[in-house]
Amino acid sequence: MTYKKPLPESDKWIGPFFAACRENRLVAQKCDATGRFFFPPAPVSPYTRKPDWSWADLSGRGRIASFVVMHQKYFAGFADEVPYPVIEVELEDGVKLISNIVELGDRALAVGLPVEVVFEAVTDTVTLPLFRLVDPVRA
Repeated sequence: MTYKKPLPESDKWIGPFFAACRENRLVAQKCDATGRFFFPPAPVSPYTRKPDWSWADLSGRGRIASFVVMHQKYFAGFADEVPYPVIEVELEDGVKLISNIVELGDRALAVGLPVEVVFEAVTDTVTLPLFRLVDPVRA
């Protein structure tokens, strides 16, 4: 089966993020001076404006900071899923990501709901970080 949705483009900055996703790891750059994470990737830390940073693992846990429900078919690959939610996740590490939510079923989305990352290998070379609601028993 061919993946029909748009795929992210990799470059020298985002490449390590997607390489980690292929290993089922969620990473971001971490400022060496402040210990704070930042995303999207950049050549310098936004906190010190210096190139002193490293890639570090994120927890993969967070909360829904915001969401929208897409009612338009902007890309043909999403035609069978309209309407579908797109979420902004604020990870406990302080990083925010835009992603999709999986395994939602008939549950309603709300700002503040806890989520955790899951990984989906959509092609042989691309694995996407997606999120699912955390079962209240596991939260």
